[in-house]
Amino acid sequence: MAAPALTAEFLTGLPKCELHLHLEGTLEPELKLALATRNGVDIGQSTVEEVRATYSFDSLASFLNVYYPAMNVLVEEQDFYDLAHEYFVRAAADGVRRVEAFFDPQAHTARGVPIENVILGYHRATVDAAQLGVSAELILCFLRDMPAASALSTLTAALPYKDRFIGVGLDSDERDNPPAKFAEVFALARAEGLKLTMHCDIDQVGSINNIRQALEEIGVDRIDHGTNIVENPALVALLLESNVGLTCCPVSNSFVTADMKATEMVDLLRMGVKVTLNSDDPAYFGSYIAGNYIALAEKAQLGVDEMVLLAKNSFDASWLPDEDKQRYIAEIDAYVTAASTAASA
Repeated sequence: MAAPALTAEFLTGLPKCELHLHLEGTLEPELKLALATRNGVDIGQSTVEEVRATYSFDSLASFLNVYYPAMNVLVEEQDFYDLAHEYFVRAAADGVRRVEAFFDPQAHTARGVPIENVILGYHRATVDAAQLGVSAELILCFLRDMPAASALSTLTAALPYKDRFIGVGLDSDERDNPPAKFAEVFALARAEGLKLTMHCDIDQVGSINNIRQALEEIGVDRIDHGTNIVENPALVALLLESNVGLTCCPVSNSFVTADMKATEMVDLLRMGVKVTLNSDDPAYFGSYIAGNYIALAEKAQLGVDEMVLLAKNSFDASWLPDEDKQRYIAEIDAYVTAASTAASA
């Protein structure tokens, strides 16, 4: 039986799980303008083209300076629902069968938006995603450039809605904001039965020590980004021993640094690390998840087997029950078999 051709169509249809996706990062210019109009928010632009022109940056810091002000258009519960629903529609078209999506409540509560608007709007969209064939859960993230006390109060405020999110994460500006700063709040989250993940962004000051803290001190279940771990073989060994996956984002890497980190991702994949591919903030980086699969396959000249392994890793690194993981992995095998049969016809 012939192997299927590694085409954009094949990679788009390949069943996959997205584990590194910021819902606020899916705010397309069209929706931003529509929400600004609906909520009477002056964003300083009056056309989609003008909004799109503001989506310009060349580093993590400059990206965040664009990213957070854009959220001012998100106010009511329906706004959060609409944002997430638009993403789930796009994700389904990209072969996504499971999403574990980040959201940043502090970015909204700091503006006076009630936390229930955020959680309930997003959660309602995750429920409706099932109609699109997408299983979806939420991960509540803390902004690491805010005080640890703010993270703790945010988690406390969110706990009455604990059945509506599956875990907690840590994102935003990493400089001088190591994982250890948030040890207390992550310990509380663990005690509440929530899963743990943390951003260890690429090429940041103190990257290796932050990865070490996340693994050894916090005991995370996943690491977001994290490809700098290749610089420390002992940490790679610990990552393998702990069975912790990496949620990598090739296209966004190439925006905030000079490199996609394709070499590091492939090296880690071939070492047996559970490397996964994701889209991060696709409205800003111009590529949803299928585009990231295509970009890495082209950059690293990968074949079908390794791209399929990346898709299987995405389910294996998820927080699904084992039986669900195996069901989705079997779906990948069936997809590849069907594509191989078609190629042989």
